[in-house]
Amino acid sequence: MVKMAEALERLQTLADSPIVQRVATAFADAGHELALVGGPVRDAMLGRAVHDYDFTTDAHPDTILEIVTPISSAQWDIGREFGTIGARIVTGEGADALADTVEITTYRADAYDRETRKPLVAFGTVLDDDLKRRDFTVNAMALRVPDVTLVDPHGGVEDLLDATLRTPSSPEVSFGDDPLRMLRAARFASQLGFHVADEVQDAMQEMAPSIRIVSAERIQSELAKMLCTDAPSDGIRLLVDTGLAELVLPEVPALRLETDEHHHHKDVYEHSLTVLDQAIGHEKRRHPGEQPDLILRLAALLHDIGKPATRRLEPGGAVSFYHHDVVGSKLAKKRLKALRFDKETITSVARLIELHLRFFGYSEGAWTDSAVRRYVRDAGDLLERLHMLTRADVTTRNKRKADRLAFAYDDLEKRIDELKEQEELEAVRPELDGNRIQEVLGIGPGPEIGRAYKWLLELRLDEGTLGEDEAERRLTEWWSSRGQ
Repeated sequence: MVKMAEALERLQTLADSPIVQRVATAFADAGHELALVGGPVRDAMLGRAVHDYDFTTDAHPDTILEIVTPISSAQWDIGREFGTIGARIVTGEGADALADTVEITTYRADAYDRETRKPLVAFGTVLDDDLKRRDFTVNAMALRVPDVTLVDPHGGVEDLLDATLRTPSSPEVSFGDDPLRMLRAARFASQLGFHVADEVQDAMQEMAPSIRIVSAERIQSELAKMLCTDAPSDGIRLLVDTGLAELVLPEVPALRLETDEHHHHKDVYEHSLTVLDQAIGHEKRRHPGEQPDLILRLAALLHDIGKPATRRLEPGGAVSFYHHDVVGSKLAKKRLKALRFDKETITSVARLIELHLRFFGYSEGAWTDSAVRRYVRDAGDLLERLHMLTRADVTTRNKRKADRLAFAYDDLEKRIDELKEQEELEAVRPELDGNRIQEVLGIGPGPEIGRAYKWLLELRLDEGTLGEDEAERRLTEWWSSRGQ
């Protein structure tokens, strides 16, 4: 739990940092107010790393630019319309030099038209008015600098100490102004580990349909940020419980399949959240300190979304989900396209879902070298993600079964590594290229070259490295057997 004395001490440390002092002094000398606002204030008090220096001021954009230009190595005004100027601030010289990016925004007093989420931008003159328009009380605190004063008109400190998300105004007003804030609530619940106040959850449930006026791109951005937190399952549960997921990611609440007294199967929804949590664990162990892997996390969350459509009740009480991997891959591709994800993400997530069951055939009996080569070939550059997804997909409480599957996958990864050393598996290709195939068969360019190349690739996958002479002999035999 955060203690008040420690939080205030951290704020002082933030205010004393060279970058903050340089900017604060420049604005004070120019006769303008300046305050750190939102995320950096909240994160400093929580003891989290501060990655962004967000300031707000009574100065207008042209004046901001005049003030920061002498103390910065670069400036940009892409956000000038919204009152924001960015700059690269430099302090010190030589080995002691520091540089960091800051954003400085004029006080805002925006209004919303209630039909779209786009604000009618208006500049304000008072810090308190700027804070009133922000999403949550813990983001509506400011730290005036260089004279260090915490400004908290909406009880953000109390909510931060209580680990609770509330809105500065009533949640109905706040979400009515900007429905995207409902998704931000889920994101902050995941990111900060905070409880969302009951009245905020009630408003999210009541106002969920208003999310339809938000663009797919903005929804995608919030979902991606939420999935890249340490505990995205918390946010996902909130979206499902409030009905928002039905509107932005309906395949996830659809995983809550009904059971009856005669047919039983594991809870697919809870299983999917567990797989997501476990995938994040594997990701952190394999790549500590690296950026979150959005592709892996999307694949983990969505890997079983084909189950509702393929569920069959079998005689004797069994339940089957035949081909849910293929169906799920198609559903994921369709949903991610609707959310405007980029092509690489869509293709990679869909492919991982399509391949996520492939390993379980190995656990039932050791594969031939040919099968291992094909596994690697089909996974391509997604192989490591497939390793993590497959391991995460084991959620059984039967320790003997879990140990057996883990041992089988350890064995598969070991065999992949051994074959990689022997055969350069990542670059599996025939020993003869298209030009050499033409020379050996005495034919010109055309579709037969592609067929011959494909046959040689299958031979390579089946039997491993043959050597060029043997490949030519086998190709000639195959060509002759076709009656050419």
